[in-house]
Parts: sequence; C-alpha cells; structure tokens
Amino acid sequence: MLIVGNPVSPFVRKVLTLLHLKGIDYELDPIAPFYGNDEFSRLSPLRRIPVLIDGDLVVNDSTVIAEYLDEAYPEVPTLPQGAAARAQARWMEEYADSRLGDLCIWGLFFPRIVAPHIFKHTPDEAAIAKVIEDDLPAALDWIEAQAPDDDFLFETPSIADIAIACPLRNAAIAGWTPDPARWPRTVAWLERIGALPAFARTLEFEPAILATRRDGQRAALEAVGVRVAATSFGTDTPRASIMLR
Repeated sequence: MLIVGNPVSPFVRKVLTLLHLKGIDYELDPIAPFYGNDEFSRLSPLRRIPVLIDGDLVVNDSTVIAEYLDEAYPEVPTLPQGAAARAQARWMEEYADSRLGDLCIWGLFFPRIVAPHIFKHTPDEAAIAKVIEDDLPAALDWIEAQAPDDDFLFETPSIADIAIACPLRNAAIAGWTPDPARWPRTVAWLERIGALPAFARTLEFEPAILATRRDGQRAALEAVGVRVAATSFGTDTPRASIMLR
C-alpha cells in the first residue's frame, strides 16, 4: 500500500495514524500537493493529499480513505458501533476537516509556515490575529463542550478523536495551542490522543519535513524508519495549485 502525501498535512497524518492503529504496512511518497507532477494530477484530479494506492485501487480524500480502511481492514475498527455513534463520529470528523482545517491550516499553518518558505509570501498578520483571537477560540469553545471526561469519545480511539487532534497539531506547529485554563477538557483529550503510539509515531516524522531541506527529506524519513517509495509523483519546483486536503 502506498500513501501519497506529506506527513505534516493533517489529512495525511490522519490516514497514517489509522494505518498505525490497524497495523497496516505502507510506503510513503512524502510530496506536498504543490510539488505534484502530471501523474499526480491524474491520480488526484483535485491535486489534494492524501492519495491511497492499494494494488490497482486509487482512493482520494482522507475521509473516503478512512472508511475504505475500516471496511477493507476491519480487525481494528476506527468507527464506533451503531448508527447513532457512527453519525456522531462522522460529524466530528467533518467538523475537524472543514472548520478546524480552514482555521488551523489556511488561517495559521499555511500563512506562517508554508507561504513564507515555499512561495515567499509575507503573512497577513491582521488575518492571523483574527483567527487566533476570535475564530479559533469560538471553535474550541464548541469542542470543549463535546470533549469526553476521560479516555476518548467512544470506547476505543476512533476517527473522531484522531481527526480533531490532527489540525490542532498543525496549529501548534504554527505557534498556537489551546489554553488549558479555558479549555481543560479539550487539552486533556488532546494529550490522551497524542500519547497514543499510533499518533505519537507521526510526531517522529515532523523533523524530517520541518527541519530538513526538501532534497534531504526522503532520507530523513527513512532514518526514522519510514518506508519511502522508490519513485515519486513529485517535482523539483512548486506549482500554483496548493490544495492540501
């Protein structure tokens, strides 16, 4: 099985965490979407990551990939049992992917981390301040009301827990973390998710991407035990398309 996508992306991190939970071996082509070549456009017509390739099957979108993994590899389920619980889990994942993705990725991570280094764009500090002072606190207020008292949302770690933690990890990389005095349940929940070996494993990949020149990232990932694909769908220079999901 091959996963195409940079492991710092919250959507790629979500899929990698699920693979770790399920004990599924994979290879990784750690490209960012704006470095994708023409073949990447064929695999991912929206030029988004991750892409899963399992034999002849190509699957796009992290949510669709997660559902495929649960159906094809059901031994360790990541959706809860029962229609009501599954609906709740899917809604929490959607909230994480859409609202938290917009705020944490496009509002913080992209302007602070990606745009200055890749595209040489100066961050709009006023827009970032609005995200930090208004938008993210409102989102976290809602999450605080949903956060479990202990353990996870359901009996075992699920797609809902993982999806919430992934974009907030990108916010942390960009310099923002929830205040435990204001959001104590959320912070404790995130700590429990972060302590899961399946999630913690993805944190080991970050220096290979964030602290390594792009031409050395594949070797750096291999050094921490990632099976990196022998060939890549990447290019040497970025393209205009920058969709991350």
